[in-house]
Amino acid sequence: MRSKSSTAARRYAEAVFELGMRDDALGVYGDELEQAASLIGSDKVLDVLGDPARPLAERQALADKLIERRVPDPVHRLVALLVEHGKIERLGAIAGEYHRLLNEERGEVEALATVASPLSGAETAALQRKLATMTGKTVDLRVEIDESLIGGLTVRVGDTLYDASVRGRLERLRERLVAGAR
Repeated sequence: MRSKSSTAARRYAEAVFELGMRDDALGVYGDELEQAASLIGSDKVLDVLGDPARPLAERQALADKLIERRVPDPVHRLVALLVEHGKIERLGAIAGEYHRLLNEERGEVEALATVASPLSGAETAALQRKLATMTGKTVDLRVEIDESLIGGLTVRVGDTLYDASVRGRLERLRERLVAGAR
């Protein structure tokens, strides 16, 4: 079940996405949302912008100064709205949801492969091709290293986790052994 804040982030992202479609600027709005999130995303700035004890005009002036002339008007209005409603901390999640919607529109999917040791270029390309075949979409693959996997890999595509790690296999074996001992 999604949390209330991720549902709200999805709704905001969907609204900006609709504007991007209307304005034929999906990629631009996505890039600018990410830029706004990076400009405003530090904990220090978020603390100031989200502080209800500070006057709203002061918080909005700071947000305007940070992003002025750097983002299109719809993104600027979104930031102002989030500041006004005390929800500016959601901007990063909104940018992430927008990126997910953009990938979906383009027939792309993000995948995160966690491996025990670095993959060669050929192994990464082969994994990307396999995932593209499995999903029927273009795959934007990111690879991270986690030595605790012992060997093998895990791949997360959307909400689906594929576990081909030695650690995962050992955990499944342990579960079967415990269940059989009862």
